[in-house]
Amino acid sequence: NERIINVCDRMQGQQFIQTYSLTKGLKRFGEQGKQAAMGELRQLHERVVFEPIRVEDLTALEKKRALESLIFLVEKRDGRIKGRTCANGSTQREYVEREDAASPTACTDSIFITAAIDAKEKRDVMTADIPNAFVQTDVEAKAKGERIIMKIRGAMVDMLVELAPEVYKDYVIYEGNTKVLYVLMLKALYGMLQSSLLYYKKFRKDIESIGFKINPYDPCVANRVVNGKQHTVTWHVDDLKSSHVDKGVNDEFLEWLKAMYASDGIGEVKAVRGERHDYLAMVLDFTLPGVLKVDMTEYVKSMIKEFPESLSGKETCPWNENLFKVNEGMRKLDKQRAQLFHTFVMKGMFLCKRGRQDILTGIAFLATRVTEPNEGDWVKLKKLMNFLKATQDEVMTIKIDDSHTIKWYVDAAFGVHKDYKSHTGANMTMGYGVMISISTKQKVNSRSSTEAELVGIDDVVSKILWTKRFIKSQDYKVEMNIVYRDNQSSMKLEANGTASSGKRTRHFDIKYFYITDLIKRNEVQIKYCPTDAMIADYMTKPLVGAKFTFLRNKIMG
Repeated sequence: NERIINVCDRMQGQQFIQTYSLTKGLKRFGEQGKQAAMGELRQLHERVVFEPIRVEDLTALEKKRALESLIFLVEKRDGRIKGRTCANGSTQREYVEREDAASPTACTDSIFITAAIDAKEKRDVMTADIPNAFVQTDVEAKAKGERIIMKIRGAMVDMLVELAPEVYKDYVIYEGNTKVLYVLMLKALYGMLQSSLLYYKKFRKDIESIGFKINPYDPCVANRVVNGKQHTVTWHVDDLKSSHVDKGVNDEFLEWLKAMYASDGIGEVKAVRGERHDYLAMVLDFTLPGVLKVDMTEYVKSMIKEFPESLSGKETCPWNENLFKVNEGMRKLDKQRAQLFHTFVMKGMFLCKRGRQDILTGIAFLATRVTEPNEGDWVKLKKLMNFLKATQDEVMTIKIDDSHTIKWYVDAAFGVHKDYKSHTGANMTMGYGVMISISTKQKVNSRSSTEAELVGIDDVVSKILWTKRFIKSQDYKVEMNIVYRDNQSSMKLEANGTASSGKRTRHFDIKYFYITDLIKRNEVQIKYCPTDAMIADYMTKPLVGAKFTFLRNKIMG
C-alpha cells in the first residue's frame, strides 16, 4: 500500500505530514479519524461516484479485473485529518493503453517562469484547489465485460451501509470471512489510470469555453486577454494558479470556478489570495515587489526530522572533492538502509528541482547510486543532509530584470567520472537567481574537453529552445537568448560548424553542430564568459571553498 499512497500523493499534488492506512489511522485518531473517513465516503456517495452491482451480474473478466479500493487518513500540515479514497489501478496496466492513461501536468520550469513573470508584472496571484476534481468527471460508459468495477472490503463496507443502508445493504456478500461490496464506477477516482486524463480533458474544455488558449509548449498553461492584460492559469491536476494585474479578474474567475465545480454544495473551491501561496509543496512568496521567493523550508525540515540518524548541522558544503569518486570495496548497504538511501535521494531530487537547486550536483550523482549503494554513498548522503540542516531556513530568490534577455550558462567537466565520462551543467536566469538548473552525467565518452563542451551543449539545447518558445508563447518579450560559454575552442566550432574543424575535431558527430544552425537562424547567441564567472561550473563538479560559496549565492539569488 505504501506505493499506492505515494502515487495518490503525487496525483493530488499535495504535501502531507503523514499518511496512514484506514486501520492504523483509526487507531491513531479514533473518532476524529472515523468522521474523516465517513466524510470522504459521504462525498463519494452523494456525488454518485459508483453504484452497487450484484456479483452475479459481473462477467468473470470484470470480477478478475476489479480494482481494490483503498482509503487513507492523512494528517495535513494545518493539523486537519482528511479521508482520501483511492483505487489501486496498478492492475489496469496490463490492459489499459498508455495513451489512454497518461495525463499532462504543468512542468516545474513553467511554474517558475510564470510565477517570476507574475512577480515582475506585479500581478494579483490566486491559488485554488478544485474539490473532488476526479469525482466530478464522468467515466465513459462501457459495454458489459469492459466496465470498470471496484471491490470494497471490510470497514469501508460497514461505513457505506451505515451511510445509506437502503442503497448498499442488499449487495453485501462474504468472501471467506470478509464483507465485500462490488460497485460499478460512474465517475473517476484517484488511482484509476484513466482518471487524470479524463479530468484534464474536462478542465481544459471548460477553460477553453471561456476564452483561454493553451500554450503550445506546456499543455497545462493557458492564457486569455482580459481588459487588455494577460490572464494566466497553470494547473497540476486539481491545484491551479491564476494571475492577472487586476484583482477583480481573479475575483470573477473564482466565482466561475465555484459555479463550475462546487455548485452542488458538497465541496467548496478553496482559494488563497495575497502574497504567499502554498502551492505544490512550495511556498511562492510575492511579498517583495518584483521578487519571487521559493520557500521550501518546511519540506527541508521534514526531511531532517525523518532522517534516521542524528544530524549535527555543522556542514558548510554539501559535498567534498571526492563526491564523484566511488570506492567499490566498501560494504553494500543492507536492504533496509538501501531503501532509506533511495527514499532520501528521491526526496532530495524533488527538492533540488525546485527551491534548493544548490544541492542538485550532489543529488544528481547520488541518484546514480540508488541501485547498489554502499557505506561511502551513505556518508555522502549524510553530509548533504547535514548541509541542509545548516541551511534549512534559506530560500531561493528569483527576479527578472529589464533586459528581456534569457541567459543560459552551459559548461562541462571533462572525464570526471570513474568511467571517464564527462559531466554537463547548465543554469538559466533572466536576472537574479536561477529558474532552471541541469546537472547530468554525459552518456558518451569524449576525447577532449572541447568535445565534452560540444556534447554538453547538445545535452541542453532542447531545453534552451523550449524555454525561449514557451516564454514567447506567454507573450513575454524576448530580445536575446544568450548561451554563455567559457571554452573558446568549442565556441568557434559552435559558431562555424565543420568549417572550423581540424584533424583533432573532424571525428565529432555532426549532431553536435546543430547549435551552428541555431546561431545562424538567430535562435541563440553564443557569448564568452570567464571561467570564474561561469555559474554552470557549479553543476559540473563538486566545487568547494570560496568558489562554491560565490556561485551558490548566484544560484540562490
